[in-house]
Amino acid sequence: MRSVIVDCAIYRDGARTEGPADFSDALDEARASGDAFLWIGLHEPTEKEFELVTSEFGLHPLAVEDALCAHQRPKLEVYDDSLFLVLKPVQYDEKAGAVTAGELMVFVGDSFVVTVRHGEANPLGSVRDRLEKMPEVLQHGPTAVMYAVSDAVVDHYLDVADDLHGDMEELETEVFAPNAGAGQNTAGRIYAFKREVMEFRRSAGPLGEPMERLTGAGVPFVHEGSRPFFRDVSDHLTRVNEHVEGLDRLLSDILSAHLAQMGVRQNDDMRKISAWAAMAAVPTMIAGIYGMNFTHMPELKQPWGYPGVVALMAGVIAVLYRWFKRRGWL
Repeated sequence: MRSVIVDCAIYRDGARTEGPADFSDALDEARASGDAFLWIGLHEPTEKEFELVTSEFGLHPLAVEDALCAHQRPKLEVYDDSLFLVLKPVQYDEKAGAVTAGELMVFVGDSFVVTVRHGEANPLGSVRDRLEKMPEVLQHGPTAVMYAVSDAVVDHYLDVADDLHGDMEELETEVFAPNAGAGQNTAGRIYAFKREVMEFRRSAGPLGEPMERLTGAGVPFVHEGSRPFFRDVSDHLTRVNEHVEGLDRLLSDILSAHLAQMGVRQNDDMRKISAWAAMAAVPTMIAGIYGMNFTHMPELKQPWGYPGVVALMAGVIAVLYRWFKRRGWL
């Protein structure tokens, strides 16, 4: 069990205090004091490893199932003895151009907070360190941890959204460059980038409803003084979602513009091919006529017949070339 416990501590009056090494004894101590709470952090526990936590903290079996499966949308569930919040922290690998989402579950009860993390995205270490330097926030009890975790996840959303916007601008510049599309799978890259934005959107979008609920009254286990903090998180999340929606629309417009450019280039190529084909058709036609080997054909007996026909071909080709050039076909 110790292999999945990242940290376990009792917090009293906004400060971390030493407690029993066993989390069951630490929970009993926190509940007995009445003014303290226990915060235990777990990383990818198995069902067997989570059984003891479930029994000691009295967690709802449906919430436990969601925490173990780790394939949930962001949501907030209210149970008799606890709140259950699901968050999806994200990471963006700029070199690979990939957005990866983890999962973070937060159980909040009367005297405890249990955080369960899946995946590599991990804001909890910095959150705990930052909270321990803010006793005025920690005094709000377990709700303070839920707020701090949500705030860290949403703040990182803003950073990821800015990184995505920067890469999108580079892609936009490349699409509208004069030599864009030469030997490049630009449409495939735009579509792949759009899928990464969609992955980000699936993580950030559904979190809006839980944050709105936490800003209002009627949600148990939420400290009255923490609602303005959740309102701030909700405002930041709204900015993120608006930013992501803007990115998605811009990518759709860029893809449409790229496809339109490809169509224009193909039309230009077809016009050039048609112009050269027309110029090649004239000498082909004249040579074809004189290659039919009839006895009575004009100018066959004239000494200037051959150079005259060649000059005629060259003249017609020159006239056609100038005409196509003026029209912009060549």
